[in-house]
Amino acid sequence: MKRVLLTGAAGDVGGRLRRLLKPVYAELRLSDLKPPDDLAADEPFLPADLARLEQVEGILEGVEGIVHLGGFSREASWETILQANIIGCYNLFEAARRRGVARVVFASSNHAVGFYPRHAPIGVDVTVRPDSRYGVSKAFGEALGALYADKYGLRVLCLRIGNVGDRPLDKRRLSIWIKPEDLAQLCRIGLEHPDLRYEIFYGASFCERSWWDNSAAYAFGYRPTGRAEDYREEAMAAQAKLPDDPIGDFYQGGSFCSAEFGGDSTRAWKPA
Repeated sequence: MKRVLLTGAAGDVGGRLRRLLKPVYAELRLSDLKPPDDLAADEPFLPADLARLEQVEGILEGVEGIVHLGGFSREASWETILQANIIGCYNLFEAARRRGVARVVFASSNHAVGFYPRHAPIGVDVTVRPDSRYGVSKAFGEALGALYADKYGLRVLCLRIGNVGDRPLDKRRLSIWIKPEDLAQLCRIGLEHPDLRYEIFYGASFCERSWWDNSAAYAFGYRPTGRAEDYREEAMAAQAKLPDDPIGDFYQGGSFCSAEFGGDSTRAWKPA
C-alpha cells in the first residue's frame, strides 16, 4: 500500500503519526480543517470539512487506505459532536465506499467503554458503555465500521485508544498509555494485515495494570515496545497532586465519567 490518507493530521496524535508513518508509505497524504503549523514542503495537504461529504470525497481520489483521526477529540456539546464525529464519520466511510478505498483504521476511544469499573478486565466484545457524548460518537463509529465491512467489504480496524504520549502521566494512564510507536504499529496492522476484515483492538502499550484483554491485537502480530511501569514513580508522584475523584477513580473513563454525573453515586464507593 502506498497512498494513505491521515485525517486529523494537525492534532497532537496526528502529528506524531505523520512522522512515524511518513517513512513507511510513499504517498502519505494529510488532511484537516487547517494545515499543521510545521507542514513540510514534501507533505501533501488536502483541507476538508468532514461534515461536507463532497469535500471528503474530493480528498479520497486514488487513496488506498485511511487512518481516520479526524473529528472533535474531547467532550463537547451535542451539536459539535454531531457535526464532527457523527456526520463526519459517516461521510468518511461513505466516501471511502464510493471511492473504492480498501481499508480504514478508525480511531475509536476507551471512552466508548468508559463506564465499566476498573476492577475487572474487559475484552473487545463487551457491550459499549460510553461515558460521554464523545464516547457515544466513538461507539457509533465502531458500529458504522462494522456495517461498511459486512455490507460493502471495506476492511476496518477500530482502535479503542487509551492515552497517547511519551509516558503515562498519572495512575489512570499507567493502565491505558500507548507509546506513539506502538500506535503506529497498530495502524500498520490495520492497513496491511492480509487476514483483517473487521476487528476492534485496544490502543495500549504493555501496561501491567491494564483493564483490557487485548489478545485480539496480539493474535494479529502486535508486539508493543512501550512499558508503562517504567514510569511508575513519576506517574504516581503526579497522581498525588490531583484532587480526589471517587467516581472517576472507580470507572475506566475517569473524569469523563464524573463530569455531569447524576447517577447512583454510591456505586463508586463500593469495594471492588
